[in-house]
Amino acid sequence: MNAENPLLDQLGARLYQAWRTGEPIAPPRASAELSLADAYRIQEAFLRRRIAAGETVVGKKIGVTSKAVQDLLAVTQPDFGQLLSGMEVEDGTEIDLSTLIQPKAEAELAFVLKDDLVGPGITAVDVLMATAYVSPCIEIVDSRIRGWDIHIQDTVADNASCGVFVLGRPRAHPLDVDLDLAGMVVEVDGEIATTGAGAAVQHGPANAVAWLANTLGALGMPFRAGEVILSGSQSILLPCQTGTTLTCTVGGLGSCSVRFVGGGA
Repeated sequence: MNAENPLLDQLGARLYQAWRTGEPIAPPRASAELSLADAYRIQEAFLRRRIAAGETVVGKKIGVTSKAVQDLLAVTQPDFGQLLSGMEVEDGTEIDLSTLIQPKAEAELAFVLKDDLVGPGITAVDVLMATAYVSPCIEIVDSRIRGWDIHIQDTVADNASCGVFVLGRPRAHPLDVDLDLAGMVVEVDGEIATTGAGAAVQHGPANAVAWLANTLGALGMPFRAGEVILSGSQSILLPCQTGTTLTCTVGGLGSCSVRFVGGGA
């Protein structure tokens, strides 16, 4: 199957409709045998419609980086997607769960770039040198695929299950924080729900960002200065429950939080 195959655009249109209506669909793999390149073309078709409706690209993300999350979602490698302007939620505010389909929360480290990164050939050192600052981040993943019935092709097609993300206000230069060993604590209403560390993510967040830069660079998608890059979850997936507050704290960096309101899981 190639990029000119109309089925890829049609599957992208279905995902866009699912995002607009809140009605999940069957996994794209049920419609055809898809390569990873096909899945990426479906993702492009999905996002092209959101961009045409007024959103802009503000960054990229790597997902499903930990073995625990891979096992939970039955995938065997990371996924990747793009962040759009309509996905960003201000630190300390609310997320209306009725605007999402089947959300789950995870915590990670975000890199904000000061220079372009154009893969392949990017190393972790390149990532550190191109980063303006890192911040704690909460991502709410949200599959448009019914029942989270995903293989790697499905989640890539569905833009790595991007929902919304909260970029924390605390900032630090990446060389001022031990990215691999700094502890992360995720709390729900002040009670510890899970802990983690950067080393669990592709042997370190900078390595994860380098992998993503090289993977997307090979597909003709460079990282641009000013973009937000989500480096992959350091926590287990957590339920999003109305009326609760989720807080992510990274040692030596600081915290970010969000409160869930409205309907939802």
